[in-house]
Amino acid sequence: MKSPRETQTILDALETQHPDADTELHYKTPFELLVATILSAQSTDARVNIVTPALFKRYPHARAMAKATTAELEPQIHSTGFFRAKAKSLLGMAAALVERHGGEVPATMEALVELPGVGRKTANVVLGHALGVPGLPVDRHVLRVSNRIGIAEGDDPVAVEQQLMAAMPPERWTRTSDTLILHGRRICRPKPLCDQCVVRDQCDYFRLVISKERDESRGQSSGGSRQSSGGSRQSPAGRKAPKKPKNSRQSSVVSQKAAGGGAKTKRKKTATRARGPKKVRATRR
Repeated sequence: MKSPRETQTILDALETQHPDADTELHYKTPFELLVATILSAQSTDARVNIVTPALFKRYPHARAMAKATTAELEPQIHSTGFFRAKAKSLLGMAAALVERHGGEVPATMEALVELPGVGRKTANVVLGHALGVPGLPVDRHVLRVSNRIGIAEGDDPVAVEQQLMAAMPPERWTRTSDTLILHGRRICRPKPLCDQCVVRDQCDYFRLVISKERDESRGQSSGGSRQSSGGSRQSPAGRKAPKKPKNSRQSSVVSQKAAGGGAKTKRKKTATRARGPKKVRATRR
């Protein structure tokens, strides 16, 4: 794994490639971002942004949403997927905010993760973007990109979060997450666009996997070209050898065929010419 200094240098470069890195969810208040982040699970930010304007107009704060029913809420969020589970989470979250926090979104990790439907990633999104508290959300993009480049190791989001937080200063935590997420969506996809990546030369995945695959591909291509050009001139070694005869008689037949055949016939004709024509025996009339 790379050192904190190397990690910061890599993030500096990635931030120049993605200067607009920020959450792509649309919101105006911490409550709206909390709702949008819950809805974004197993969905896309673009889809959520289509749904939330009408949702926020109807439920502008936690007290309004806490009074809703699942029958009212489910049709409005249906297109985001898993709408029954999400409706249950939203109603539970809104009710908990009213009961425990006076309808306001708390500004601590400990209080946020106690809310229904809120995990560490969601809490970090709200803390870092809407409440001004440093947070480093780790999603599948952050896991993939950080492991490929070599600035983190492991598939446990909490472990990767701690590694990145240790390498980056707190004021850069949220921006680090946004940058890695955007890089994962645009460049470092499951099938990466390495030639467009500004940190390709520092990336472990490119050096250890992609470069070797390209070298092997070039080697196979050049080898195939040599074989193709050599195949146009058939050498004696390239001709198919006749099957080995099983006995001396078969060997003789094979030799005769190889010479053009007809050796026996030729000897027979020669012998006939040597004996000359048959004498016709005279008969008495």
